[in-house]
Amino acid sequence: MPSQEISPGLVIQGFKPPLNLADFKLAAFDMDSTLINLECVDEIADAVGRKAEVAAITEAAMRGEITDYKESLRRRVALLRGVTVADMEQVYTERLQLNPGAEALVKACQAAGLKTLLVSGGFTFFTDRIRDRLGIDFTRSNVLEVRSGANCGELTGRMVDQEWGDICDGAEKRKMLLETCARLGISAKEAIAVGDGANDLPMMGEAGLSVAYHAKPTVREQAMVAINAGGLDRLLEVVRP
Repeated sequence: MPSQEISPGLVIQGFKPPLNLADFKLAAFDMDSTLINLECVDEIADAVGRKAEVAAITEAAMRGEITDYKESLRRRVALLRGVTVADMEQVYTERLQLNPGAEALVKACQAAGLKTLLVSGGFTFFTDRIRDRLGIDFTRSNVLEVRSGANCGELTGRMVDQEWGDICDGAEKRKMLLETCARLGISAKEAIAVGDGANDLPMMGEAGLSVAYHAKPTVREQAMVAINAGGLDRLLEVVRP
């Protein structure tokens, strides 16, 4: 089935709307530039004067031009050395906002009985707060190492390994989606996956409904729903609450 713009800035392909939200059991969301309005790693880097350098790597990774996401993230995090926890707090309080329609969509999913998952190549400092703010059920993201002792409260430029692995990249997002589905006793086809970058494609490829939000071209092309204008809650135009 060819792609079809059903209203300005809203494109579908591969199915005929409307779908019913209650037919799904899980909604999985990327965070940076999807649920929220910025790329946290870029904004953190601004505190040490390295935003342009870090943002260039982020953009290439999100467009799929850098195929090794883990290495790209290690490069970016290394440039964060010396950033303080206070700097990150300032990013959260002064710059970070939920994207338009994000809260409305999450609440609609929850009201329809769906569990929610936040799976991010970003950092727990931010994902834990967004989880609590939106009442999200499950999360997976990366832990920034903070220096102890002298210069405590500063980032070391490294990440901390977790029990599930080292870095949440595209493969880990896919794995977490599948693990969460198994935990809930549902099929991945009963999941919705929402993202904007190339590292979201593995989980989007497993889900029953894939949604690209103001996404990179390669992601828009492969998604079943592409929201190119307006807020995240525009999904409710094709998936009825």
